[in-house]
Amino acid sequence: MVRVLAVADEVVDSLTFGVGIESRPDLILGAGDLPFEYLEILSSLCDAPCVFVPGNHDRDLRGYRRGRTGWTRAGLPAEDPGPCGAVNADGRTVSVAGLRISGLGGSRRYNGGTNQYTDTQQRLRSLRLRCTAALSPPRGADILLTHSPARGVGDRDDLPHRGFDCFHPLVRSLQPALLIHGHVHPYGERPSDLPIGSSTTSMNVVGFCQFDIDPVTREVEIVRRRYGA
Repeated sequence: MVRVLAVADEVVDSLTFGVGIESRPDLILGAGDLPFEYLEILSSLCDAPCVFVPGNHDRDLRGYRRGRTGWTRAGLPAEDPGPCGAVNADGRTVSVAGLRISGLGGSRRYNGGTNQYTDTQQRLRSLRLRCTAALSPPRGADILLTHSPARGVGDRDDLPHRGFDCFHPLVRSLQPALLIHGHVHPYGERPSDLPIGSSTTSMNVVGFCQFDIDPVTREVEIVRRRYGA
C-alpha cells in the first residue's frame, strides 16, 4: 500500500507540525494554488517526494528546463521555479513512489491570468498527455492529478470554477483509479467523491485528504481528510 497526502488550495497550518497526519505518507500530491513553501515543508516533514500541478493562482512555470547544469529559461540560468525538489507533472506522466501519475494543471480562462486555458487549449494539452502516456508502458495512470475538476463532476456553473469537458475522454484513455483535483472550495461542506468513467473516482482535496492506494489492485482506502474552511 502507498500512503498519500493530497492537498490543494487552502493551507492547513496544523499539518506543518505533523498534527492530523496519520503515520508517515509515502507521497505528497499538490493539486495547485498552494504556497510552494508549504509543499516543501510537508515533503521535508514527511520525508516523502512531492508531485504537483500548478493552479490558476500559482506562478507561470512554463518555459523552464532542467538540464545537467541546473535550471534554465530561454537559455539563461534560472532558479528552481517550483517547490524545491518537487516533480511538476503538468502535461506529463511520472512514476513516483510506485505510482504512475498523470497531470494537467490550470483552470478555465476567465481573466487572462497565468495557468488559465480555453477549452481548445486544454483539449490539446490533454491529447498530448494521452499520447505521451501511451508511449511509456505500462499504459495509463494510477492517478490523474489536476487543478480543476471535470465538467459536471464536482464543478460549478460560474466560469472560473467550471470544469473541463476534455477530462472525460482523458479519464477513459488513462483509466486512473482516482482523479484528484482542487479549485472548487467546499466552504466547510462535505463534497462527495463522485464516479467518472467506468472505474474512476473524482475526489476534491481542498484542505487535505490522506488515503492508501494499492498499486496492484488500485483499491483506495480513505484514512483522514479535512474539507476546506
